Amino acid sequence: MATLTQGLVDLIRSREVGPEDLHKAALFTLDAVANAIAGRNSEPGQTLLKWSRSRALDPGRRAFIIGGLTHILEVDDIHRASVVHTGCVTVPAMLALGAEKQLAGKLLLKAVLYGFEAACRVGMAVGKSHYRIWHNTATCGPFGSAMAAATLLDLDDEKAMHALGNAGTQSAGVWEFLRTGAMSKHLHAGRAAEAGVVSAELAEQGFTGPPEILEGNTGLFAAMCSDPDPDAVLRDPKGPWQVNLTSIKPWPSCRHTHPAIDAAIDLSSQVEANAIRFVSVKTYGAAIDVCDRPVANTTYEAKFSLQHCVAAALQRGRVDFSAFDEQARKNAADLALRVSVGKGPNYEEAYPGAWGASVEVETEQGHILASAAPECRGDPELALNDHEMIEKARELITFGGINDPEQIIDGILNSVDGGKFPDAAMIFSAA
Repeated sequence: MATLTQGLVDLIRSREVGPEDLHKAALFTLDAVANAIAGRNSEPGQTLLKWSRSRALDPGRRAFIIGGLTHILEVDDIHRASVVHTGCVTVPAMLALGAEKQLAGKLLLKAVLYGFEAACRVGMAVGKSHYRIWHNTATCGPFGSAMAAATLLDLDDEKAMHALGNAGTQSAGVWEFLRTGAMSKHLHAGRAAEAGVVSAELAEQGFTGPPEILEGNTGLFAAMCSDPDPDAVLRDPKGPWQVNLTSIKPWPSCRHTHPAIDAAIDLSSQVEANAIRFVSVKTYGAAIDVCDRPVANTTYEAKFSLQHCVAAALQRGRVDFSAFDEQARKNAADLALRVSVGKGPNYEEAYPGAWGASVEVETEQGHILASAAPECRGDPELALNDHEMIEKARELITFGGINDPEQIIDGILNSVDGGKFPDAAMIFSAA
């Protein structure tokens, strides 16, 4: 009987890839690349780049740096049902190996498509409880980067299975960093990307991995999951590619804050922020576990604070990078302390299939205003269109210090039709 990783490799490789699937993969690749470039314009990004320039980088370490950069600004993609940030682990693996091998754009995008599928399917199988301690991008992401790398290295099915096995045994990454606002989350994405590349390269040389890394008695499910759903790995084999079910972030903060931001922005035109007495946010438990933070002392803490994000959205009517700087935090601090967060039964039951929230505002005059966002802007049901995704990428690339982003944008999108894919060296050039 085939193991789950063997079945996963077979499922992915047996599926048909159409032009629209590659186009979607190109858009999500563009989003990840733009995030990586923008991530250079940050303190952790500068640290990662400084470290990278002090040593020679093999493909694994290149993937590590790009993965870390992609996840810094908290505006990269996320797959709801798996709670995995997919682009920051699969696209870096593709860029790191593709740059060395000068492979055709269609194959590069196919690798991204396959990588998304593997990471998301494993992520959907680990169960809801896993996320309370483990960061799914770090633990499930290595399967995606390994699948992407195995595709580019043209590994046979057995070697691809070994690559996934050894990537999975490197799964790690817990949420403790949030308590102090440490930079560890960027390591999670970087290491997940690196693990897949290294595991695939070793598999190419005959290095074996555990076939039952997921379901074995001492495998990932047994070690890290109190309520796993192993059948999810191979469920619905003819459904849409998971890239089509992945969400794009419009706001540069933790995705768990986004439905509340959407609702608060909706209310912002109806009430003056200085006339608000109290704000009540109802959402799902995971959002509260990660983002219940009434006081945000740093930019990073503010990105993981429902209270700050809602207060800023009510004050500004928008949420951009400037909504998290020192002045914005000062401006929102008083209102943030008047924001309460709690579970809403409907949102708790719907999660992780849907990430929703409602915001209710009570004014000083006793008026009640309310808005609900059962889904987030950027989810498949409320998807950004191509123009909006390209414009987001353009802004991120410019934020990262590249004044003419069109060559990068056109290169990635035109690779669907055989155009030359941009060299990953652009990410390491001086910011």
